[in-house]
Amino acid sequence: MRQGYLIPVYNHGKTTGPLVEALLQQWDLPVILVDDGSDGETKAYLADIAGAFSSVVLVTLDKNQGKGAALYAGIDRARELGLTHLLQIDADGQHDPGQAAFFLEESAKHPEAAICGFPVFDGSAPLSRVKGRNIANVWTRITTLSGNIPDAMCGFRVYPVETLWRLSRRYHMDPRMGADIEILVRLVWWGVPLFFHPVRVVYPPDGISHFHLVRDNIRISLVFFRLFWGMLLRLPMLIYRRFRAPGGSP
Repeated sequence: MRQGYLIPVYNHGKTTGPLVEALLQQWDLPVILVDDGSDGETKAYLADIAGAFSSVVLVTLDKNQGKGAALYAGIDRARELGLTHLLQIDADGQHDPGQAAFFLEESAKHPEAAICGFPVFDGSAPLSRVKGRNIANVWTRITTLSGNIPDAMCGFRVYPVETLWRLSRRYHMDPRMGADIEILVRLVWWGVPLFFHPVRVVYPPDGISHFHLVRDNIRISLVFFRLFWGMLLRLPMLIYRRFRAPGGSP
């Protein structure tokens, strides 16, 4: 295995540097920073980070394309570098980087699987975001006919690079906030094992979030609309997997 880190960045320059340092203090692995069309200040921060750490690889998108597009661009670069597994973590400081080593160790035990974070929120989490996640998780159970995805929106995960690269090449995947959801649903459809572990999630008072309540919820609803029809096409296979063994599921 050749593991690494993947951090999509959009105007999170000030939080990205400390995050990279925290990750490298655990395991000194390649870090792929994907600049998703950030402003000039962030570009300067990212250039400084890439110059300060030999492990950092900077990928730059000409314009903002969305979290999903940045993720797929990072997967492309990881494949070029010969990496086999990537830990994805958001750049906004919400996820606890201290849990990265554990997730990478779990990935080494289960190289065929995706190791996913199950968010444990503190009191800083907005109630609207928590309720929205609950609704999304209900639809995730519907589109997979299983309870194998307790949370589909947490962006703290370890992916097998080749699996996700093939997924992104085969389907027209959502390029923005719906990507985290669509990836896990399609991995279940493909029969890829998923393992979930708790990860602490905070909402810093000065944090920068690019989640727009109305626009992104509409986009996520459209993602679920597509996935629902995809589930109907795969219904016989999903039912077979669900009931092939007592208590079994995909």
